[in-house]
Amino acid sequence: MQNTGGPLPESLLINRRDLDFQLFEVLQAEALAQRPRHADHSRETFTAALDTAHTIAEEKFAPHNRASDEHEPTFENGRVRMIPEVREALDAFCAAGLLAPTKDYEQGGMQLPVVVAQACSALFKSANGATTSYVGLTLGNANVIERFGSEAQKAKYLAALLSGRFFGTMALTEPQAGSSLSDLTTSATPQPDGTYRIKGSKIFISGGDHELRENIVHLVLARIPGAPPGVKGISLFTVPKFRVNADSSLGPRNDVTLAGLIHKAGWRGTTSTLLSFGDQDDCEGELVGQPHQGLACMFHMMNEARIGVGMGAVMYGYRGYLASLQYARERLQGRPPAAKDPLQPQVPLVAHADVRRMLLAQKAYVEGAFALGLYAARLVDEQRTSTSEAARAEAGLLLDLLTPIVKSWPAQWCLEANSLAIQIHGGYGYTREYPVEQFWRDNRLNMIHEGTHGIQALDLLGRKAVMQQGAAIALFGRTLQATVEQARARPALAPHAEALQAAWGEVLATLAVLTPLLRSDGDRALANASVFLEAFGHTVLAWTWLRQAVVADGALAQAATPQDADFYRGKLQACRWFFHWELPRTAPQHALLRSLDDSTLAMQDAWF
Repeated sequence: MQNTGGPLPESLLINRRDLDFQLFEVLQAEALAQRPRHADHSRETFTAALDTAHTIAEEKFAPHNRASDEHEPTFENGRVRMIPEVREALDAFCAAGLLAPTKDYEQGGMQLPVVVAQACSALFKSANGATTSYVGLTLGNANVIERFGSEAQKAKYLAALLSGRFFGTMALTEPQAGSSLSDLTTSATPQPDGTYRIKGSKIFISGGDHELRENIVHLVLARIPGAPPGVKGISLFTVPKFRVNADSSLGPRNDVTLAGLIHKAGWRGTTSTLLSFGDQDDCEGELVGQPHQGLACMFHMMNEARIGVGMGAVMYGYRGYLASLQYARERLQGRPPAAKDPLQPQVPLVAHADVRRMLLAQKAYVEGAFALGLYAARLVDEQRTSTSEAARAEAGLLLDLLTPIVKSWPAQWCLEANSLAIQIHGGYGYTREYPVEQFWRDNRLNMIHEGTHGIQALDLLGRKAVMQQGAAIALFGRTLQATVEQARARPALAPHAEALQAAWGEVLATLAVLTPLLRSDGDRALANASVFLEAFGHTVLAWTWLRQAVVADGALAQAATPQDADFYRGKLQACRWFFHWELPRTAPQHALLRSLDDSTLAMQDAWF
C-alpha cells in the first residue's frame, strides 16, 4: 500500500521526536549532567545511550515479539523450553550494559540519570515487553538486595545480578491469598547456621523458572515461627534456584520446584510459574533485612515495579497507536460524506473524521501517559541527586502521591488506546495478521499485576492523599498552580489553565468531604475509591498536557523546520482535545463522590 499521509515516525517503537521533546524540552534532562554523579555525561552521551537501546530493541527484541507469543514457554520433563531468540536478545541487552545503566561505574553501570534509563527501558518494552520483563525483574531484585541485604549477600548476588549472570524474581502471591498479603502462609524456620528452611507455594511468579541464565534468585515473603499475624509478621528471604557460595560460585540445587506453568491471554513469552519451596524440607533461604520487615523491603521493589508497569502499559498503547496511524494512512477505504459519486477514488482512512477522532484519542492517552512516566523518573533523579535537601524531600513526596496514578492510569487508558487501534483496523484488527490484537492482550495484564486498580485506589485515597496531613496533595497543588500561571500568560492556553484550576478545585472539594469520613466511616469513604483514582488521574494527565502545551506553544514560533512546526501543532491539538473531551468527565464523578451514594455498600450478595 502507498503512504498517502504525512511522514511516519522513523520507528514503529516510538516517535523519537516525542521522546526527545519530553526528555530535553519538557524535563530538561540535559541539566542533570551538571550534577556530580552525572558529570561525565552530556546530551550527546544521553542520546548515544538511547540510540544503542533503540538499535538493540529493533534488531533483537522486536523481531521475535510475535514468535514468543505464538510459541510460549513449555514445561517438558521438568524443564522450561522457549524459543532461542529470547536468550539471544537478553545476551545482547546484558552485553551492552543496559541492565544497570544507573549504577556506579564500579558496579558495571553507566551512572545515567534515571529518566534517561527509563526512556531506554521504554524502547525495549515497546519492542517486546515479555522478553524485557526478565531484566526488569532482575534489576528490581538487585536493588532490594543492594539496599537491605547484608554485606555477604551483596557479595554473593549483586555483581551476578547486575551483569546478567543471574536473573531475579519477587515471589509474593500465594494460591489461597491472592493480593491479600496478610494471609501469606509460607514459613521460614531458623537453622543453627543462620539460614532458614523455607516451605510453601507461590503462584503467578513471572520469570520463576527458565534456563536463560545459570541461576535465578527469588525474593520470597514468608513467616518466621512466632511472627505477629498479618502484614507485620512477614519477613523477606533470598532463595536461589541453585545455592550460592560466598564467592558467588554455584553450589548444589536448592529445594525449589517448578510445579507448573500458567498460560495467559497475553505476555505469553514470559514464564509465569507456580513454585513449590521445600517439598523435600531442604529449601535454604537467607533473611534480608530485619525480621518482620519483609513487606517494607519488598515495597521498595514494588514501587519501582509500579512505575515500570505504568511505562509498560504506555508503550503497548504507543506501539498500537503508531501501528494504527500507519494503517490509517495507507489503507484506502470509502469516501467523504459529501462525495456522492461512487466513481471517485477512495480516500485513506485517516481522511475520515471518526478515524481521526480515534487517532487523536490514542495520541492524547499515550503521549500524556508517556510524559507522566518520564516525569516520575525525573522525580527519582531529584530525590537521589538534587543538591537541595528540601528538593529531595519534595520529590519523594510527589512520587509517593503520584505512583498509584503512574501505575493505574496508563493501564486503563493506554489499554483503551489499544482497543481503538483494533477498531481502526476494523475486522483485520481482530485477526492475528496484524499485531494490534496482541498489543491489547499483552496490555490487559497491566490493570492487574503489581496492585490492581482497586488496590491503587485504596492506596491513593486512604493513604497518599491524607499522609502528613495532606502535605503531598498541597505540594502537587502548588506544582499544578505553577503550570496554570505559565499557561495563563499564553492566550491560546488560558482557557485550559482555567479549566485545570477548576478541576483541581473539584479534587479539593471531594477530599474535604471524604477525608473526615475516613476516620468515622472508612468503608463508606473508600467504597468508590476507584472513581476518585480515575478522576484524580484525569486531572493529573490534564496537567501533563498543559505542561507540554506551554513548551510547544513557546517553541512553535521558532520551529526550525515544517516538520517541527507540525509536531508542536500536534501537541497543542492533543492538549486541546484532552481538555475539551476528557477533563470534563471529572466534574460529574466528583459530584457523585461527594453525594456519598451507598449503592455499592447497600448491595447484597443475594441480589446479584
